[in-house]
Amino acid sequence: MAIPASEWLERYAQRLGVEPLSAEEIDALLAAAGVAAHASERTAAPVTCYLAARAGRSPAEALDAARALSAELGD
Repeated sequence: MAIPASEWLERYAQRLGVEPLSAEEIDALLAAAGVAAHASERTAAPVTCYLAARAGRSPAEALDAARALSAELGD
């Protein structure tokens, strides 16, 4: 049986040795993923989040960058 996303994310963060994200951070990442999915193909959503993490950007910064790119593209 599947567990709630909040529990999965908390346990996954523990396994990776990092602090779990706050609800606000999760909301911002999901919003950034949504912008990417609507401005491009759906597969861009998870990769967008990964790239933001690789770049050391906060979820809020990731959302701002995704919105800015989407605006440049005319979406």
